[in-house]
Amino acid sequence: MRPLPPAAALALVVLGGVASAAQGTGNALLGERAGDPVFGALVNNLGGCLVVLVGLLGLRSTRVGLAALRRARLPWWSYLGGLGGAVIVTVAAYVVPVLGIAVFTIAQVAGGSIGGLTADRVGLAPLGRLRLTAPRVTGALLGVLAVALAQLGRPVGGVAVGGVLLAVAGGAAVALQSALNGRVSAAGTTTAGIAINFTVGTPAIVVVAALAGAFTGPEPTWPHDWYLYAGGLLGVGIVLALMLGVRAVGVLRTGLALVAGQLGGALLLDLVLPGGAGLRWPVLVGALLTLAAVVVAGRGRPPSTPVPAAPAQAVAGVAGRPNRG
Repeated sequence: MRPLPPAAALALVVLGGVASAAQGTGNALLGERAGDPVFGALVNNLGGCLVVLVGLLGLRSTRVGLAALRRARLPWWSYLGGLGGAVIVTVAAYVVPVLGIAVFTIAQVAGGSIGGLTADRVGLAPLGRLRLTAPRVTGALLGVLAVALAQLGRPVGGVAVGGVLLAVAGGAAVALQSALNGRVSAAGTTTAGIAINFTVGTPAIVVVAALAGAFTGPEPTWPHDWYLYAGGLLGVGIVLALMLGVRAVGVLRTGLALVAGQLGGALLLDLVLPGGAGLRWPVLVGALLTLAAVVVAGRGRPPSTPVPAAPAQAVAGVAGRPNRG
């Protein structure tokens, strides 16, 4: 499958960001009602695995992609992208109560921007190596500024240096996840990449839940609202959008487009959910500025160095394409 046109890929990632906002809200409500914040993420990943097993493994493209990956002989670490989801879930569960959602979000986006610039620079994604340029760095900084603006008025906890660093690391882990998943999907197929993401990430979430005592405490009280269990299906769509975005425009711009969608989705949820905060101008301006950051980061045609030809890229067919983002 050839990469999508950049505009189409970015639009898809923005929609994935909206889905991510809905998923996060649903997971938080599920964890709150079940009595353990980790349960939301656990159910989300188990639901994603169920979708993979029932749906994706029945598709011919998944079987073809898995066979192609066996022939591609990617380095073993290429398949660890799913761990990024486990990292950010774990970090968020323990850091948000300390830092508050505002500081955590800003630090996470800063980490994602740093991780995106780094992943693009070293060529982890199939697009090739993208050099640091003034528009790309400016776009990354503008994205962090936009998110900081969007957090005005939200609760701030104690600004602990360790917590901030963990949040930055969590954001970088998500950028790394996008890069590696994009590499795997380019070497096989998109559906095979999704299957591997959830196959790797779900056991890690189960381990985190076990270490947190989720299976030894009181029996959770499961709510009856069906939509709280839709996180797995949304997660599959989000991973799909990120894979297609990374292959078309690289990790940095994909991450910024995802954040723009998350802010826009949060704004919509505030408007439509009972008890929502209504129209929050800082969030609206932040979402628009983040979209501007996506455009700025793509200005010009930053010089790229294709990933060296190797058996791992022979199947991919796109890893050595020059930058189009």
